[in-house]
Amino acid sequence: MTDVDAKASKARVYRRRRIVVFSALAVVIALVTTGGVYTANALGAAVPAAAPQITDPEPVAAAAQPLALPGFGSYAVGAVGFDGLMAAGNESTPMAMASITKVITALTVLAEHPIPAGESGPDIAYTDADVDIYWDMVAQNGSVAPVEAGATLSLKESLEALLIPSGNNYGISIANWAFGSEQALVEKANAWLAANGLANTHVVDSSGISDDNVGTAADMVLLGEIALRDPTIAAIVASKSVEIPELGTLENSNKLLGTHGVDGMKTGTTDDAANLLFTADYAVGSSTVTVVGVLLGGETHSVLDEAIAALLDSVAPGFHEVVPLEANQVFAEYTTPWGETARARAAEGATLVVWSDTPVDVEVQAEPVTLAERGDEVGSAIVRAGSQEISVPLVLDAAIVDPGTWWRLSNPGALG
Repeated sequence: MTDVDAKASKARVYRRRRIVVFSALAVVIALVTTGGVYTANALGAAVPAAAPQITDPEPVAAAAQPLALPGFGSYAVGAVGFDGLMAAGNESTPMAMASITKVITALTVLAEHPIPAGESGPDIAYTDADVDIYWDMVAQNGSVAPVEAGATLSLKESLEALLIPSGNNYGISIANWAFGSEQALVEKANAWLAANGLANTHVVDSSGISDDNVGTAADMVLLGEIALRDPTIAAIVASKSVEIPELGTLENSNKLLGTHGVDGMKTGTTDDAANLLFTADYAVGSSTVTVVGVLLGGETHSVLDEAIAALLDSVAPGFHEVVPLEANQVFAEYTTPWGETARARAAEGATLVVWSDTPVDVEVQAEPVTLAERGDEVGSAIVRAGSQEISVPLVLDAAIVDPGTWWRLSNPGALG
């Protein structure tokens, strides 16, 4: 081999070695680069969310409450804050209201002449004209309350004379003072009824002496609930008697007052029937339930009162307190792919009062969780019973922390 051939052979060997070295170096660089990108991606990727395993309780309901229903007339019983009626019969049939009309008169007057809390309202001067009204009502065999010419009564005292002994004469006298005439009050009253959703109730005078003052039992329950919102009326109808210096002692015509939970509201008497719009309060657990009802068309007030007492005594036990969830009760559990666990617990308990067989349902809403602190809110437990709804936050009882470098690098398929 010549020197030239030897030099050429060495050059070829050198080139091959360079190719191998640089190829190996390229592989190493690629591996290092790829590994760096993988590591960076793995360490920076979001961890997967843990889905909640929810415990959703079944709805619960008590047995239906048996009721002692009247065997006559038109009636309806509801309760403040509760849907619908607890009991009803012929509740959509218009019936003569008699002196229940006076509650409408009082509400109509107070809508334009409200009495501030703790006060008695403006003074009303009574004259010979009011005495004449008194004797006219006596002649018509209507119920009356005493009046004296020259006496001055506050609006509250005048309403007491209207509602407690059921003085027809005070309906007219108050109407004359408030609106100028009884007819003007009637127009105002019917407008008030329409505005307050009492579409099936209509009045033609201020006292109810005419049988053309009519309303349905369903409307009367709503009327009673509206009346209770006015503190002046609520206080008056709960009074067994009042002492008014100019008039003496006035006794309430509602003989059920103070019995069977009854604390209001207004009697009514036609030539043929006895009526009572009533309210009653009952302690149920830590709450008080206010029942509002009416019975129209009793043969006498004695018969009417007996039927209402039996009805109320059967209605009251139907209200019961339910604890559908307790504080710290578990409603969802979380488990992460890297072994972290936490539970979603109720932040507080919930208690509500339900009627009869009204079902109580708990709907659990919990969100997926990635990383979170102990006490973080992750959803809610919504309690529903009729129109009542309580939302209780769900919070984690443990933190869910990052899985760390090793788990990230060793679980590439679990990362987002």
